[in-house]
Amino acid sequence: MKKIFVLCFLSIQIISFAQVLQSPADFLGYALGTKYTRHHRIVEYFNNLAIASKDKVVLQQYGTTNEGRPLLFAVISSPENIANLENIRKNNLRIAGLNKDKIVAEFKNSPAIVWLSYNVHGNETSSSEAAMQTIYELVNPVNIKTKEWLKNIVVIIDPCLNPDGRDRYVNWYNQVANKVYNVDPQSREHSEPWPGGRSNHYNFDLNRDWAWQTQIETQQRLKKYNEWMPQVHVDFHEQGINEPYYFAPAAEPFHESISNWQRDFQTQIGKNNAAYFDAKGWLYFTKERFDLLYPSYGDTYPIFNGSIGMTYEQGGHSRGGLGVIKSDGDTLTLVDRVQHHFTTGLSTIEITSNQSQRLVTEFKKFFEDGMNAKDAVYKTYILSSNDALKLDAAKQLLTNNQIDFTDIENSTFKGYNYQTQKEEDIILTGNSIAVSALQPKSILLKVLLEPKTKLADSATYDITAWSLPYAFGVDGFAIKDKKIFEQKKITTAIEKTFNSNYGYIIPYNSFASAKAMAYLIQKNIKVRFTEKPFAYKGKIYNRGTLLVIKTSNNLSALNTAMKEVEEKFHIQSEIVETGFMDKGPDFGSPDVKMIQMPKVVLLTGEQVNSAAAGEIWNLFEQQLGYPITLINTQEIGRYDLSQYTSIIMPDGTYKSLSDKITIEKLRDFVKNGGKIVAIENAVQQLMSIDFGLKMKEDKKEDTAEYGLLKKYAERERDEATRSIPGAIYKVDLDNTHPLAFGYGNQYYTLKQDANIYEFIKEGWNVGVLKKENYVTGFSGFNVKNKLKDGTVLGTIEVGRGSIVFFAENPIFRLFWENGKLLLANAIFLVGN
Repeated sequence: MKKIFVLCFLSIQIISFAQVLQSPADFLGYALGTKYTRHHRIVEYFNNLAIASKDKVVLQQYGTTNEGRPLLFAVISSPENIANLENIRKNNLRIAGLNKDKIVAEFKNSPAIVWLSYNVHGNETSSSEAAMQTIYELVNPVNIKTKEWLKNIVVIIDPCLNPDGRDRYVNWYNQVANKVYNVDPQSREHSEPWPGGRSNHYNFDLNRDWAWQTQIETQQRLKKYNEWMPQVHVDFHEQGINEPYYFAPAAEPFHESISNWQRDFQTQIGKNNAAYFDAKGWLYFTKERFDLLYPSYGDTYPIFNGSIGMTYEQGGHSRGGLGVIKSDGDTLTLVDRVQHHFTTGLSTIEITSNQSQRLVTEFKKFFEDGMNAKDAVYKTYILSSNDALKLDAAKQLLTNNQIDFTDIENSTFKGYNYQTQKEEDIILTGNSIAVSALQPKSILLKVLLEPKTKLADSATYDITAWSLPYAFGVDGFAIKDKKIFEQKKITTAIEKTFNSNYGYIIPYNSFASAKAMAYLIQKNIKVRFTEKPFAYKGKIYNRGTLLVIKTSNNLSALNTAMKEVEEKFHIQSEIVETGFMDKGPDFGSPDVKMIQMPKVVLLTGEQVNSAAAGEIWNLFEQQLGYPITLINTQEIGRYDLSQYTSIIMPDGTYKSLSDKITIEKLRDFVKNGGKIVAIENAVQQLMSIDFGLKMKEDKKEDTAEYGLLKKYAERERDEATRSIPGAIYKVDLDNTHPLAFGYGNQYYTLKQDANIYEFIKEGWNVGVLKKENYVTGFSGFNVKNKLKDGTVLGTIEVGRGSIVFFAENPIFRLFWENGKLLLANAIFLVGN
């Protein structure tokens, strides 16, 4: 009985303690900014505060990271609003026209919603610390101001969008920091090692992923974001240690779809922030550097979804540590950084509360204008493809963003053709969807589907083109009028039996085909492909078609695996009963090749662009489902490369290529049958090994005396003539080469530099830029002149092996869907 009494007493004590509202300092045992807080302690604090303030806070876990850490957000408001929270959420969706329950939205006195997102970049650490101070002041009973503000608004705080990256940085810093932090910027605690904490588990930049939703963190968060649709969203960041604080209004270029109200209220918020900073004597800047064009940021994505989206940037970043001396001689501390973010957070909440009804009014107008496609040049968009699975990938992206579309029957109409870039008569065949601009998400769909991006200013922070038809490799058409199409009739699929006595044909048209191939190979099913077209039972099958037959396979295992493949990847195979074809090569022909199981190495480490490596790592593990070995580039000299078939070299700065031992090792690897797949700047650096690739030279510029006279104030504009911050170019493909199997004779690439190579003499020019190749996005005058009559994609045969090179990243940020099959071809098909 005594033991039971003690346990009960302790339990009561713990519960009572948990229900006491504590400041972050009281709970953590140290003042915010004097130590770094690990993610699990942030979670514990939010849990503690939610229990202690049940009438003001609702805490929800919305997912987990790749490494198993919880993702959560807190909803904070007045007790009256919290008691009515679900009705407020649903009513807000009704105001936007996004709730389909047909209940009339309550408009007057509807609370505005402000969403604050912290720590999307894991090594920009001050924001999560500030999140704890912010939520505490919102529920602190002695804070009269916040109590009044919460009557008009609902605040959502996501304290850490990237827990894996944050803990990677914090754990490293806590291990290397001195007992008393060292402010010398040359101290090792200000020099974070590769890959850094900026990115998630897969080294992916989550702040570029909002619209594309390729990462598990983004997918889970955006599902919740679209269930709330805030009127104001702030994304808290950090920049270099020598930069003062940045807040809205943003820099030009603004996307043309951004409303005057969104521009105006950004300025109002900026002035409110400035008043607090001026009173403290803190420096800041606005209207510079951070523009509002690329649609997949934490400021632009909310803007295109009706919010006032903003980025706040505090100086610090990975070099900030707990304190560091800046170039001006002042010391910047984590305490300072936390206080700055805390101040702008509360300032934004304050003005949102004061302007809540105006915000809701303009929010309603934003979506009403969308429903009427106000000022939209095109009222209807069509996406079409002969391959249903290619179209399915685009449909999934639209679905993730709650953009409505309709599967439609074949039709004829007049519209803008993305491929020819002309208005013309269209005869629609194949698999097609219509996307009407007359819907709530009208602005977002317009931005994602617009054929050409309009630029008010060429000095941009990111890429300037992303149009979905080009990125997904589907045909695109835009119609200026509202067009009603006949909805496609849903046919009941006939149940297929998998009991072939000979084998199966798998069409090779999309990345789904590559997934099926990778799956079968790992099941120890022998897979072949044809290098020439063939005909069977009156149907033509193109180059690259996969053949899975009983030769070399167990027929029962083959049938089982094919059933799994169709269910898992939705491919449509054809049963084949003989190896004798109507036309083209029979299955025993030398033109039918066996696919050997690739053993793939991905180079990583200090010499490699971590984001570029992470995209490939993620693609293989999460999408292709195929094993890949990661090794550190600087250690390549001591590895036995003979046990691998392929080495992928992502973008990077390969100092190892100046080492004779490493060079000879790579030479021998290729000559003995190995394959190197080089991407972006890795291609340029491979030229030092003399594999027969030569950079196309720039035309000589005018060096006359007056031509050298340039205005200092115009230096950015002068530089723009030589820049290309992400523009789309048309590539002519040799689709008779295995690297381009599954494609037509054109491919659209996202070009981000002026790198282009001379036509190869001892190899294959698989993808070339001819004279008329520019499609959309900003490309400087000098760059346009250079990007023609050269190779950007090809193979070079060296001994028994080969070099495959991509001048651009074919899987850029994993949203460039149409390039994924190219990379799969490079690994699985080239060289067999």
